[in-house]
Amino acid sequence: MTSHSFSDKPLVYLAGAMEHAPDNGCGWRAEITPFLTDTLGHRVFDPCIEENHVLTPEELQNFRNWKSGDLGRFREIVRKIIKTDLETLVHKVNYVVCLWDEHVLRGAGTHGELTLAHLHGIPVYMVNHMPIEQTSSWIIGCTTEIFPDFEALRNHLLSIYRP
Repeated sequence: MTSHSFSDKPLVYLAGAMEHAPDNGCGWRAEITPFLTDTLGHRVFDPCIEENHVLTPEELQNFRNWKSGDLGRFREIVRKIIKTDLETLVHKVNYVVCLWDEHVLRGAGTHGELTLAHLHGIPVYMVNHMPIEQTSSWIIGCTTEIFPDFEALRNHLLSIYRP
C-alpha cells in the first residue's frame, strides 16, 4: 500500500460525480464515511465538504453561476478546487474509493483523479453502477478492485484494514 499520509491513520479520497450528480455527489459520500471513520478508523477526504474549506463564502454561493456569467472568475475558482484535490490525492492519500455511475460520464474530475492515483500507485477501489461493457477500459485499468455495490466494498476493506 502506498503511504503518503503524515498520520498513522490512512486517508481515503472519495471520488465520483459531483457537478452532474443529483445531490452533487454528497449522499453516497455521507453514507460511506461513518464506516470508513468509525469502523475502520480512517480519515476521509470528501470533496463535498472540502469545497467549504477551500472557497470563501462568496465563492461558494456564486461560483456555479459564474460559469455562464464570468468564465474567467469561474475558471479561477475551479482551479483552486482542482489544486487542493489533486495535491491531496497525490501527496496525502492512501487509497481511493470511487463511485462510477452514469453521472460521472458528463464530468472529468473523477477520470483525472483515478488516472493520477494509478500513476502514483495509489489503490483505487471502485463501486461500479454501470455495466462493465460500458465502463471505460482506461478507467478499468486505473482500478485495483471493482465492486458491484458498497456492501461488497465494505467487506473487502474490512478484510484488508480490519482494526
